[in-house]
Amino acid sequence: MARESAEEKLIRMTEIEREIALSYPSCPIAGIDEVGRGPLAGPVVTACVSIPFSKLIPGVDDSKKLSEKKRESLYPLIIENARYSKTAWITPGEIDEINILNATKKAMEICASDLAGAVFLVDAVTGISLPGHIKSLVHGDAISYMIAAASIVAKVERDRYMVELDQRYPMYGFIRNKGYGTKEHIEAIRTFGPCPEHRMSFIRKFLPASKV
Repeated sequence: MARESAEEKLIRMTEIEREIALSYPSCPIAGIDEVGRGPLAGPVVTACVSIPFSKLIPGVDDSKKLSEKKRESLYPLIIENARYSKTAWITPGEIDEINILNATKKAMEICASDLAGAVFLVDAVTGISLPGHIKSLVHGDAISYMIAAASIVAKVERDRYMVELDQRYPMYGFIRNKGYGTKEHIEAIRTFGPCPEHRMSFIRKFLPASKV
């Protein structure tokens, strides 16, 4: 099978957006995605991004398919060319209070709050209140350009924050695991106990009774 060219990929990744533009020609089209639902530590971060068709950037894809170097190179281009870009962060403490699903929904509503009247493409999350039309897409970051762009913005900002946390809490290896439950991270939690950035509702099973 011939390798997909950058132009072919751009066409494929914007098929949904172009179809929507025919039905909503006067509405901006935005993608919303989250990063950090699964980690044991750190915030959940969502991003809402809308880029005009005239300013689309080749190479945008699901952030999980891109190297860190590629994500970092695309991030400033997305921010520079977007008509709208906003992130929202929910802290570990609030995640513990309202649960990760509700935290994700809240963050999505916040990051989209200043783009009234848009068509929002959301990666597989329903039951949220946004100021426009909503279309939920399963595996949206793999098939929608705008959701993929949002996934890159959220991923880069969260990863940068976790690298900063590594300077404050080097024993957990945040620079390597970004808060996810690697063997190294879980062993560190058992050895040193949790730090303020840990989600207690996620890590209780790893702690001895004296540290819960």
